[in-house]
Amino acid sequence: MSGLRVVPAWRHGQERLYVCGADGRSVAWYDRDSSRVNLIAEDREEAVLRALAPFLTGHVTVGPPPLPTPVEMARLALHPDDDLAPNRPGEALHIALEREALTPRRLRSDARYRALTAERAVGEALDGLEGAGWRVLHSVPLPGGARIHHLLIGPGGLFCVSTLAVRRHRVRIADPLVTVGRGEPAPLLRTLRSDASRASFALTAEVRPVLALAGTGAADPEVAPPPRDVRVLRESELGSLARLGGQLKPADVEALHALARDRHTWRRV
Repeated sequence: MSGLRVVPAWRHGQERLYVCGADGRSVAWYDRDSSRVNLIAEDREEAVLRALAPFLTGHVTVGPPPLPTPVEMARLALHPDDDLAPNRPGEALHIALEREALTPRRLRSDARYRALTAERAVGEALDGLEGAGWRVLHSVPLPGGARIHHLLIGPGGLFCVSTLAVRRHRVRIADPLVTVGRGEPAPLLRTLRSDASRASFALTAEVRPVLALAGTGAADPEVAPPPRDVRVLRESELGSLARLGGQLKPADVEALHALARDRHTWRRV
């Protein structure tokens, strides 16, 4: 018995089969898409191939892992406390509500809970684009207490996505003011443009603003005239962004995502 076991895992939407020793450490992994077995412990090649035999299809190449790219090296050097990639949609709201430990009744009546529900819905829709070559960061902190709800990076460029909870309410947009139901008009488009401009400065790349309306039962937004340079999309329409392309190559997407996920990138904007 070799003592090796095969553990499936997913990385960037692709399946990998890791071969682990008795101590739990990986000694190799098999990439199905590239048909390559990457050996960390080259002296265990025969045992690794025996363990993987039921999973191998067709011809496979065997060799040491490829050298990490500069983007991968930067990611590996990033301290976990400075990595924004694990942030959940509405991360800042999650933390604030958990600290206050509100009762269920008070939680449902808190406007931040409705905002959190909306950010979760929009975040889930954007996360669904990753299979089409897009990357998403949620709740990106900016100096002064502001934050970008979602930063979308992909073949069609970069987008600063702000979420607005509009469940069962009428929405009126008169640039830069946005009115939800009977609430007071707020200059949300001005704030959104400012956040997108700060992101452009931080990433040295054009970042376009998107206002995402989250919630069911709302009438079509009243927009007159259409806001300058801001896309206004319903939560269900966010998938249309996946059809955009021709702006960034996959390597550019990964490089910008690596830069954006570093908390230090945003401290001087």
